[in-house]
This record gives sequence, structure tokens and C-alpha cells, in this order.
Amino acid sequence: MAYQVIDGVSVWGDPDESALQQARTCAAHGRVVKTLLMADHHKGYSQPIGGVVAYDGQISPSGVGYDIACGNKAVRTTLLASDIKPRLGRIMDGIAANVSFGVGRVNGERVDHELFDDPDWDVYRTVGKQEHDKLKALARDQLGTVGSGNHFVDLFEEEGTGRLWVANHFGSRGFGHRTASGFLNLAAGRRFMDRAPGESMDQPPVLLELADELGDMYERAMRLAGRYAYAGRDYVMDKVLGLLGLLGAEADFAVHNHHNFA
Repeated sequence: MAYQVIDGVSVWGDPDESALQQARTCAAHGRVVKTLLMADHHKGYSQPIGGVVAYDGQISPSGVGYDIACGNKAVRTTLLASDIKPRLGRIMDGIAANVSFGVGRVNGERVDHELFDDPDWDVYRTVGKQEHDKLKALARDQLGTVGSGNHFVDLFEEEGTGRLWVANHFGSRGFGHRTASGFLNLAAGRRFMDRAPGESMDQPPVLLELADELGDMYERAMRLAGRYAYAGRDYVMDKVLGLLGLLGAEADFAVHNHHNFA
């Protein structure tokens, strides 16, 4: 796909002026190597949605955003979509009964995962014991839940073959959000757990030096939130495939990737 360069920003698709202005602002701050707007770009918070900014030795918590490592997992099954259509209502009811959407949980199951022994939890101990304990408890409580907004679990039919796919889309849940808000607070001289003040969507990016302690801590926390998001999507996918397995479904191909990351 062809792109154009506008004020030093590489732009795919039709330029959205509000997103382009945010990209210009990002390009004017820090040690920027390259600024790009993907074809689906639109205005975001500080950095455009669909925007990519490459920095030299810096990382931007505001650019990564609040839903760290939000992403998609899609799995192709050995079933045809036509195999399940007569049972679709019952299948969706089964998904709703076993996978938690929105606020709260539909069951009391808690997921025990090796992630909770990851040494990068020490980042939060460095911030403070209370912060560590609260965030780890929240992460344990929400692992494997989908949330709300544009997050989903869905079934798809592949064009041409009729094969049945399962897909989900969500991220690091409240753990990722509190990680983002906490480090944005620290970068502004506030306490980690403070309530962040309302800020303009068009404010300059928040930048941290990767060579400094705070930048290193944020990068480690962000990557931990990324592993957490992957674990959640894997868990939910396994739940749905387990239900479809009663009909003989097996997975034979998978795609798993994230956005909101650095």
C-alpha cells in the first residue's frame, strides 16, 4: 500500500487531520527516529490510535496507553461453520456461562498461572508493598476475564472454505490500566496510586529514559502486563475450544498478536 509523507510523518490511508496533528506533536518531543500513521489511524489520547513513534533510548507510557498489550487471538478449527449453526444459540450460552464479560465474574474460578511467580513483580515491590499487593491481587482476580467496550469473544466463518474460527480481543484489564496510570503519576511527581487529574487528549507525550530507573521499571512492568494479556487470551480461547471440542473441534492454526505496546 502506498503512503505519503506529511510534515515528516509517514501516512498510510486517508489522513485524519486531528490524528495527524497529534503525530506532529509526538514527532516534536524526545529523540524521535520515525513517526508513522497506519491506514486505520484516528485521534487518541496524546498519541493517535494507529500511530507508531520510534524513539532512541526512550519509552512513552502515554503512547502505549492504558490497555497495555490489548490484542487479538484467532484460532482456526477443524469444524465447518455449518456444523455448529443448528447449535449456535446453545454454544453462545455456554460461552457466556463460562467466560466473564463486563464487570465481575460469572463463576468463582481463579486461574493459577506461573506468571504470578515472575520476577518482574519485584518492580511493584520497589514502588511499595501496598501497591504490589493490590495490583497482584487485582491481576489474580481478573486473569481470564474479557471486560467490556470493544472487547469480545466471537465465532467467524472463513470465506471460501466455510471453516469455523474462534477469536477474542482484550488486554491486560485493570492490572494494565493501573500500571499505566501509576507510572504516568510517577513521571509527573505524584504517588503511584494517586487519582490522575483529567488531562488534554492533545498533550505532549510522556517520555521516560530507558537508562534511568523509572524507565527501566516501566518497561519491565509493561512487558509483564503483556505476558498477562497473552495468558488471559490463551485461557479464554482454551475455554471456548473446550466447549467446541464436545462437537469434535480441534485447533489447526492460530494467530496471536498485540497492540498498545513498545
